[in-house]
Amino acid sequence: MTTTSAAQAFAALHDPAAPLRLANAWDVASARIVEAAGAPAVATTSAGVAWSLGSPDGDVLGRERAVDLVRRVVAAVGVPVSADIEGGFGADPDGVAGTVAAVVRAGAAGINIEDGPRDPADQAERLAAARAAAGPELYVNARIDTYLFGLGEPGPARLDETLRRAEAYLAAGASGIFVPGTTDPAVVAELAKGIPAPLNVLVGPGAPSVSELGALGVARVSLGSSVAEAAYAVARRAAAELLSSGTYGAVADGLEYRDLNALLRGDA
Repeated sequence: MTTTSAAQAFAALHDPAAPLRLANAWDVASARIVEAAGAPAVATTSAGVAWSLGSPDGDVLGRERAVDLVRRVVAAVGVPVSADIEGGFGADPDGVAGTVAAVVRAGAAGINIEDGPRDPADQAERLAAARAAAGPELYVNARIDTYLFGLGEPGPARLDETLRRAEAYLAAGASGIFVPGTTDPAVVAELAKGIPAPLNVLVGPGAPSVSELGALGVARVSLGSSVAEAAYAVARRAAAELLSSGTYGAVADGLEYRDLNALLRGDA
């Protein structure tokens, strides 16, 4: 699969009638596990990637290490890969463009880029630079953090601000909009109604089902960093149990060694 064909295939997966389901990966092993489960695409989680490489999340991990991880994941799987590049690993639009160009060379079919507390006008410039560096095919998922970070006044004002940002980011070249931080059906329905592009939401325990979200207009659902968090929780429980009671129940349901090893050999 060429980079162009992978990007086209990835974009086509965004459909509210059958929302794209992304159990985000953070290394080659987790990416292969996701692919082996039948996923039509793999997306990385920037937090999980950073943690696995010994860095905190939040634009601390260097560009080279982040891109190297994308390159290894792309080489390890046969489905399109979307790379979470945090805020773009660049201090200005030119820096973001350099990151995106490197990610494209690594073979990614899409990127996820977040605004956080950044000024929306500045973010639109960064997205425009990302699009120019990416070319027309790469799927650019623009994350809006109004709900995740509680930016602005809650209620209608926050919804209006989110929609204003979405309009600006789409005009700058984004392919779709990611709004983590809310799965309230009423809010999600208004977001889907007001955003003329595929809507992505962050899901987890307590969120509506994928089919329910699709009925509201959601085209993509992501587990984000929660899969990595769950994996690390097992490590903490196992260590605490071993060191306290001297028992081993926390690792009772792990993947079989032979199965995981076969998956990494490529013969699973």
